[in-house]
Amino acid sequence: MPINLKGSRKEGPKYMNPILTDEAGFGKMPSILWDYMTNKAESVPKKTLGPFKTNPEIFNTPPESGLRITWIGHSSILIEIDGKRILTDPVWSQRASFSKSFGPKRFFDAPIALDDLPPLDAIIVSHDHYDHFDEATIKYFANLSVPFYTSLGVGFYLEKWGIAKDRITEMDWGDTAKVGDDMTITTTPTRHFSGRGITHRNETLWSAFVIKGNKHNIFFGADSGWFEGFADIGEAYGPFDLTMLEIGAYGKNWPDIHMGPDHASNAHLALKGGLMMPIHWGTFNLALHAWYEPIERLQQLAKEKQIRLFAPEPGQPTQVNDLPFISGWWRKYR
Repeated sequence: MPINLKGSRKEGPKYMNPILTDEAGFGKMPSILWDYMTNKAESVPKKTLGPFKTNPEIFNTPPESGLRITWIGHSSILIEIDGKRILTDPVWSQRASFSKSFGPKRFFDAPIALDDLPPLDAIIVSHDHYDHFDEATIKYFANLSVPFYTSLGVGFYLEKWGIAKDRITEMDWGDTAKVGDDMTITTTPTRHFSGRGITHRNETLWSAFVIKGNKHNIFFGADSGWFEGFADIGEAYGPFDLTMLEIGAYGKNWPDIHMGPDHASNAHLALKGGLMMPIHWGTFNLALHAWYEPIERLQQLAKEKQIRLFAPEPGQPTQVNDLPFISGWWRKYR
């Protein structure tokens, strides 16, 4: 049965996933904690990663292809597409946490300072989890004019942290917003959850985003477990020149809310993707697998499934064309 791509569903104050989903709630906590205590995988790099550095002068020259990607880390991406600049899920803080003292810590510093970013046309916030939505980073943009595009309910936090209401566009699944005269952003369902604490779980929405310019069409997948809806999204909005899909933070205790490389590669194919960019890996320790496992597994799968990968080094602005690009930056830290 096709997934409904237009409009989310709620039960009381809580948003619902497009299909029945195990969100790895409190009942699984004892098992998860025990696995973390006994884990022997290299979930944190033994060698310090980086430093990675971005030369801001590169942004003075537009990409010849019209599409250039700078991976800040995790799901934070500076996208230059058809004359516009879009920043996704900006997290510059050292920890993906409510605290500066504990919680998942970055493996490497953000490769470019916020002050060195070029002027932006839009900021996308997919959902309210700490590794995608960082209070300190958002507050930096409070006195600027860049507009925000986000899922339903997330505007509450944006306003609380100083973003003017007229700069915020909240979007339900299937909504389309314009960025300038010749670009659109459309939200699509994902299979995930939301919440920034023990209470108020799923009271804001979670989304992926189709970004369509006058030449390129790309997909920012944010967080999602596998579901058949990727094929429906591909039919409705594809094909895509580039898909940006999460490959990290998967585990046996939460198979429905993160894909890992196996399902992410399937999602790319279902979406009718051209190049596939792996995101949501190599930046924070959020699971039990080795920090490098997702990308190395994905490379194996890409050969088997004939998928063209796009895996740039953090902080290195990299032009996108039809050719695969695998920097292999992680190998020297093994």
